[in-house]
Amino acid sequence: MGKRKLLDLIKREIRRRNYSYSTEKTYCQWVVRYVRYHNLTHPRELGNRDIVKYLNYLANECNLAASTQNQALSALVFLYEHVLEIPVGELKKLKRAKKPKRLPVVLSKEQALAIINEMSGVNQMILELIYGAGLRISEVLSLRIQDVDFAYRQITVWNGKGRKDRITMLPDRVIPKLKIHIEKVRRLHRSDLRKGFGKTILPKALSKKYPGAEEKFIWQYLFPARNRRKDPRSGIRHRYHISAKNVRLELRRASNILNIPKRVTPHTFRHSFATHLLKNGYDIRTVQELLGHKSVKTTMIYTHVLNRGGKGVQSPLDQG
Repeated sequence: MGKRKLLDLIKREIRRRNYSYSTEKTYCQWVVRYVRYHNLTHPRELGNRDIVKYLNYLANECNLAASTQNQALSALVFLYEHVLEIPVGELKKLKRAKKPKRLPVVLSKEQALAIINEMSGVNQMILELIYGAGLRISEVLSLRIQDVDFAYRQITVWNGKGRKDRITMLPDRVIPKLKIHIEKVRRLHRSDLRKGFGKTILPKALSKKYPGAEEKFIWQYLFPARNRRKDPRSGIRHRYHISAKNVRLELRRASNILNIPKRVTPHTFRHSFATHLLKNGYDIRTVQELLGHKSVKTTMIYTHVLNRGGKGVQSPLDQG
């Protein structure tokens, strides 16, 4: 099998399992890099030692982060076990890249609101949902119209990180402007339908379960892109959601204007959401569920942010 044939097999298996297009691109890229590293040798002719050698190369010589090395490992395990049907087994002598233990960057409530108020339009709404509901930016951008429930004031996140579904709150502040925004999206969708477009891309299982649903308004993205584009899998021209790049650029602009002395990203507002809830006395298990963390240990990192300097101990300089 040539490289193109191998990549086609990987794509076919990924699509059969309903993995995202970003996962498809990432896995194919790692397989290509792996094959090139071993001088274009087919993976069938390589074994565990070759996998370990490549992963150690990423950690030791490329100085890649632990998460990046894990991503490469996941891609290669998928290739061998699900495409080539060759068990990987135990990877002896694998040197894991060290994952530094860092506390998350958290804004004060005043800083968070100042940045949000400095922004406008769709970018402002997206940031309000990240900070107000604890969503990841990828989760906000993947929302469909029907995922927002005004009656119960809640948002449903489908297939979030770890392929988990969850429900979180819908902040009151964003409701009026979100209703106006949805009406704009409705008019845009009607215009697309009149022009012969208006179909969105659904996961394969849903498109089979609900034939014709791709044209329904409730399945459209909550934040559709300005321009239509051709889907690389189906060939359908549709409106994908807007790019996270636009949000990051606008956020950087607002942070610079306000001279915020911290490195601020969209994820900073998710960290701030969790920290501020705990500061207000909410139970850590509740915060865990809202964030969609698999383990409460992940959520507990925000309790460290709440501590004052020196683990909350009062300095003798401040004592009477």
